[in-house]
Amino acid sequence: MNEKQFDIMKNGKGFIAALDQSGGSTPKALALYGILENSYSNEEEMFTLVHMMRTRIITSPAFTSEHILGAILFEQTMDRKVEGLYTADYLWEKKGIVPFLKVDKGLGELADGVQLMKPNPELADLLTRAKEKNIFGTKMRSVIKEANPEGIKKVVVQQFEVGKQIIAAGLVPIIEPEVDIHSVDKEKSEAILKAELLRHLDSLSENEPVMLKLSIPTVDNFYAELINHPKVLRVVALSGGYTMEEANEKLARNHGLIASFSRALSENLSANQNDEAFNEALKEAVQKIYAASIA
Repeated sequence: MNEKQFDIMKNGKGFIAALDQSGGSTPKALALYGILENSYSNEEEMFTLVHMMRTRIITSPAFTSEHILGAILFEQTMDRKVEGLYTADYLWEKKGIVPFLKVDKGLGELADGVQLMKPNPELADLLTRAKEKNIFGTKMRSVIKEANPEGIKKVVVQQFEVGKQIIAAGLVPIIEPEVDIHSVDKEKSEAILKAELLRHLDSLSENEPVMLKLSIPTVDNFYAELINHPKVLRVVALSGGYTMEEANEKLARNHGLIASFSRALSENLSANQNDEAFNEALKEAVQKIYAASIA
């Protein structure tokens, strides 16, 4: 493990940029960027276009370690290059930003009020390639729709089981049990989730650090125990469908919780902008998210 990167993630000021839209969410991300589905005819062309979008973000003068601690990549992004370097190497060597990788294969069907991660038999091979590409950590997402104790328990059990496999491979897992922001019993789900997370965190050994990625809680500072837990490297928040303005306003009320935003980071970016307008829009978003993250 890279100790300098570990220290940045533990003690640095800033946030994590989520640039990890996968096959299912890429068309929507491109559409929001101004590239419609009739602009490409197959998956390869689609992924090339989204890599161009991500390259434009990563190489922008607004995208620096002054405000951004890390960036989460999709597998296709990890395997492609930015200005002659593999993306993770470009992030670290040129920008001083810690690279992460999304490793889940999407969500299963809704059952017991939750969506578990789909089976991932190729995970071991992916983790090996991630280490070879100088990735620091990983991210994997489940979703909680209802305050169902059994369902939430299954989500956390699965997340930590896979998390231990990731730790054994020499990477730091970001455990992401997202609570749907539209859930009618979101606050109750968060209470059940926190109890389950604390129980599993307490069972980890000293050399098993994890990160958590959670929806911004209904009750301000509700996740303080998780943020201060000795086994937790960092707790980051997803925007979950909130606009950047909403997400930043809610995030700023939660001390110690930092952003890991995707759509909220890029919502004002467009393929039609010239470089000056694009960089200015990204700079404004970065500064606003940073301010909310250090509040």
